Order: sequence, then C-alpha cells, then structure tokens
Amino acid sequence: MRHHSRRPFIASLITSLTTSLFLTALLVGTSTQQAHADTTPQKKSSQKQAKTTKRSPRPKNPAMTPVEDIKGLPRVLLVGDSISIGYTVPAREALRSKANVHRPLTNCGPTTRGLEGLSQWLGDSDWDVIHFNWGLHDLKYLGPDGENLTDPKDPKNHQQVPPEEYRENLQKLVSQLKNTEAILIWRNTTPVPPGSKGRVEGDAAAYNDIAKHVMAEHGIEIHDMYGSVKPHMKTLMLPNGNVHFTKEGSEKLGNDVADVILQALQKKDAGN
Repeated sequence: MRHHSRRPFIASLITSLTTSLFLTALLVGTSTQQAHADTTPQKKSSQKQAKTTKRSPRPKNPAMTPVEDIKGLPRVLLVGDSISIGYTVPAREALRSKANVHRPLTNCGPTTRGLEGLSQWLGDSDWDVIHFNWGLHDLKYLGPDGENLTDPKDPKNHQQVPPEEYRENLQKLVSQLKNTEAILIWRNTTPVPPGSKGRVEGDAAAYNDIAKHVMAEHGIEIHDMYGSVKPHMKTLMLPNGNVHFTKEGSEKLGNDVADVILQALQKKDAGN
C-alpha cells in the first residue's frame, strides 16, 4: 500500500525535472540568439563605414589629356617635369588655333628617364617645335636605398644624377632630339628656393650652366625661365621652400612658353 502511494510523487518529480530542463534549454537558446542579434548590426555598421571612407579616384589632370590635332596647324611638343605639367594647359590655351600643343602623358623626370622614354614620347609623327627641359629631378637628393628628397647634408645621400652624368645624358638626349629636325628650344631649370626639401639652393644655376654649354655646342636656343622667375620667386612660387608654382605663376610661365614658341614658328615661316 505504501509502495503504491509513492508512484504519484515520483511521476510529479519527473514532470518537474523535465519542465525545468526544457525551460533552461529555452533560455539558453534565447540568450544565444540575442547575442547574435547584438553583434550582427555592428558588423554591418563597420562594413558600411568602410564603404563610406573609400577614397574617390583623383580627377585627371587636363594637361594629361591627349590632344587631337587640328589639320594644318604646326605640331609642338612640351617635354619636362611637373613644372612643365603646370604650364601645359596655359600654353595650350595661349596657342589655341595657332598650334597643336602636345606633351608626354607623364612626368618626364630626370635625364635618366628621358633616355628611357624619349623615343616613345617622340613617336613616329613629325614635330615643328620641341620645347624641353630636365633638371629639378636630376639635382635632387636620394637616400642610399632610393629614398626620395633626403637631406643633402647627410654624406650617405646623393644627387639622383650628378653633374657630370647630367652633362653626358643631355648630350645623348640632344643628339636624339636633333634627329627630328624640329626647332629645338631648351627651357632652363627654374630656381630652387631656400629651405627646399631634398634640394640645395643654387644647384639649379649650376646645372643650368652645364646645360648652357651643351646647348651652345649644338646651336640650340635657350628659353631663360630661370632668369625670368628668379626676381619674382615670392610672388610666383608656392611658399615654404616648394619648387612648384602658384596657379597664377603657372599661367605666367605658360604664356611665356607660348610667346617663345610663337616667335620660333614665325621665324620658321619667314624662312629665318
């Protein structure tokens, strides 16, 4: 009799334990889902943030836009570094309807890059005038592992193209340019301002002197941009030792370039 009276109690105990285990499992599952729900928006948010901080592509420099020739106009090629890139568009505008003004679609850098790329830049077309320069990238200082614009006072650093190598490279480049039978105009190197990073004030004048002798040997006209800029560096050039020019400065250089080229074309037309 006592044995039978325990059965309802045991059945009730089993039912309680089963209910307790079910509730525990339910709570654990709910907690796991909640934890997942809390972390998922953070991942989405970080992905969204990564998308919004992605940089937009830089607008293309109009100087690097290929030029479609207008038939019947003389063809002009500007060769040079970032200084020439800055004055390409103003020169092109000043010579509108008077000449097709082209340039390599790159920074022509030092004379070493000129030796590598000049054949490609000249192409197979005929040129009436080639206005050219190398210098600012030749005289700048590099580190022992090629670090750019390093301290000129550090004996471990060196000029990218030392003066004697610069002379030799110019000779080779001029010989190649003369084969085009175009009118050649050497534009000398613009001044290095005080405090310029990785360059020495006065080196432009020294490299220009080397170039002057090379051009005299070959009878090539010199566009003395150094001389026209030197007295007006504070108004034409960017501050804090920057070798580059303000927008207004580049416009003035471009107009000067256009004047020099136009004079050369007029002499050619006159048979001089």
